[in-house]
Amino acid sequence: MSNKNTSFLKNKEMICGDKVLDLSEPRIMGILNLTQDSFYDGGKHTQGEDYLHAAEAMIAEGAHIIDVGAASTRPGAKLIDEKQEWDILYQPLVKMKKAFPDMMFSVDTYNASQIAKCADLGVHLINDISGGSWDQNMFSEIAKYSMAYVMMHIQGKPENMQNAPSYHSVIDDVVDFFAKRIKRLKDLEFHQIIIDPGFGFGKSLGHNFELLAEMNRLTDLGCPVLAGLSRKSMIFRSLDISPQEALNGTSVLNTLALQNGADILRVHDIKEANETIKLVLRYKRGLKNI
Repeated sequence: MSNKNTSFLKNKEMICGDKVLDLSEPRIMGILNLTQDSFYDGGKHTQGEDYLHAAEAMIAEGAHIIDVGAASTRPGAKLIDEKQEWDILYQPLVKMKKAFPDMMFSVDTYNASQIAKCADLGVHLINDISGGSWDQNMFSEIAKYSMAYVMMHIQGKPENMQNAPSYHSVIDDVVDFFAKRIKRLKDLEFHQIIIDPGFGFGKSLGHNFELLAEMNRLTDLGCPVLAGLSRKSMIFRSLDISPQEALNGTSVLNTLALQNGADILRVHDIKEANETIKLVLRYKRGLKNI
């Protein structure tokens, strides 16, 4: 499938493979990890066909995209071999696509070799935590297809990203990172780009909150913005609680992200994210009527 879509469509719609993602209102990306060691839900979806039950529950609660990952990216995790990654991904993707043909699926990978295989299975988005910085073939490969590409910012790699991260200005550095890479993709005539500031990926607690406070600057880059704040350390360390206790904090920070321009929330808890979006939209409508 070649990439023939050269612009972000009217009314904030984006071509994602054989589907169109409507971003006229904020949307929800549900997290479905097929790993044993993810920081919050490791091992929850690895027995039998548990992933099918998880996907069904996400859809029932209002997820718009399901993001499937085969490798943990928690602090300290090592990168996964591409063959091992595909061995984990293949069967669940085939079965979920068959069971839920109307659903949009994303694959969380930093290996460009997976893109063609994902396209063949009808995957709609590639979610790359490296932002194209680990695999030199990532941009040239994604540019061949009409899938959307989520480009995340990270400093370092999971195994070392929290070893004293440093920035001149975290928001300036992140904006500069995206501006350069967006240009590279557009030079390849690829325009289905979503940007993710990468909360918790090579950032201190202070960096994360600075980035959240100034996140609206990312909207000037002309791409939809994804916020992945769900149950992260910036919540549970700030409140001295566990990830399992961080749902309320997630809703609070998701509210701030929506206020600061987020188009997509990447979350573990679909129902609560849906409620957050509905209340923020009502609040914004109320402001217009004052």
